[in-house]
Amino acid sequence: MKQGLVIWGASGHALVVADIIRLVNAYQIIGMIDDINPERAGLKFDGYEVLGGREALDSLWERQVRTMIVGFGNCRGRLQVARFLRERGFRLATAVHPRATVAADVSIGAGSVIVAGSVINPAATIGENVIINTGSSVDHECVIGDGVHIAPGVHLAACVTVERGSWVGIGSVVKEGVHIGGDVMIGAGSVVLHDIPNGALAYGVPARVVRQQVPADDCATYQLGLKSCF
Repeated sequence: MKQGLVIWGASGHALVVADIIRLVNAYQIIGMIDDINPERAGLKFDGYEVLGGREALDSLWERQVRTMIVGFGNCRGRLQVARFLRERGFRLATAVHPRATVAADVSIGAGSVIVAGSVINPAATIGENVIINTGSSVDHECVIGDGVHIAPGVHLAACVTVERGSWVGIGSVVKEGVHIGGDVMIGAGSVVLHDIPNGALAYGVPARVVRQQVPADDCATYQLGLKSCF
């Protein structure tokens, strides 16, 4: 009998996560958590019941459900939810699409989601609660920190480092050996040729730092269950 699993999130990215879980067929999806919209409790999303918010965790524990996966895109929000779930004793599942290409020696941390068409080459390290999204590539010896989102169509050359909680926007390209700091936002379609410091917003061809972001942990919108379609 397959273990039960609950997805924290009930919006667009949760659809992708649910599809991977179905294809891998290692878990039975019990339902989804929406901690933002209490009126959705009991409704269906993608054929699965929205169980409510975090108040549903006690009943899940009583039902012997011990495994969760965070299914929304916001980087710091995922890390916060993952920490909260672990403090409550839940395990974090990892979801790797069967049509992703992952080298045998790649390390993938708990809670990470590797989406269809992505490629991760040898000696790369993927942290916890990372998203490697559709059709992106992470070349050899890259290091991807916890909570990073590598958006669809991003290409990281060899030996790139992306630190904790950063987002590399759709279609961006990062030159070999570049270091992207923590809590960075790289705008869509950027070409990153030089290191980017912590907390920066950078975009363009070539990418340039436009401003320093408000640190994510200081921003109320990054609390558990970000109000976002992602």
